[in-house]
Amino acid sequence: MAITPIDIQQHQFKSQLLGYDKAAVDRFLELVADDLERLHLQQQQTREELARAQEELAQMRERESTLKQTLITAQKVTDELRDNARKEVEVIIADAQIRAEQIVREAENRRIGLINEVQELKRQKVSFESGVRALVESHLRLLDLDLLPLSRSEAAQDALQSASSLEELVEGEEHTRSNPKKEDEESDEFGTD
Repeated sequence: MAITPIDIQQHQFKSQLLGYDKAAVDRFLELVADDLERLHLQQQQTREELARAQEELAQMRERESTLKQTLITAQKVTDELRDNARKEVEVIIADAQIRAEQIVREAENRRIGLINEVQELKRQKVSFESGVRALVESHLRLLDLDLLPLSRSEAAQDALQSASSLEELVEGEEHTRSNPKKEDEESDEFGTD
């Protein structure tokens, strides 16, 4: 039988000649002791359950905090990786653009160099043709005019000189083609710029 505080307050012991009935008081005290012991055990169990629940709650909160921290760290790492990848792509694109510009510039310089070489070869050809034409024309004039009587040895010597001049002109032209830096000096010999 469970004893309530009201039961304890309203319980009356039978009185006897010498006071309360000792057996009744002992029985009642036994009931109160049993009920208090039961309540004490219940309270102890409840406290243990509460302690376990609080411990589990603390563990859950700690796990929640760890999980939140892990998610925040993962988000930061993801953002950093994304930013690093974006920066790396920008660097690669910038390098590719610089390299492309350099290739285009080199190709343009090469094209201009080839055009200059072709123009120089054309100029040398014109210069060579002019020199040969002038030489041939001067010899033709000498042959056509025939104003000066030349001895055979003088005519042979003049022909040798003309042939030698023509050979020098051809050799000079070949040398100029193989060494374009001296083209201006040799072109001046024929009166061309």
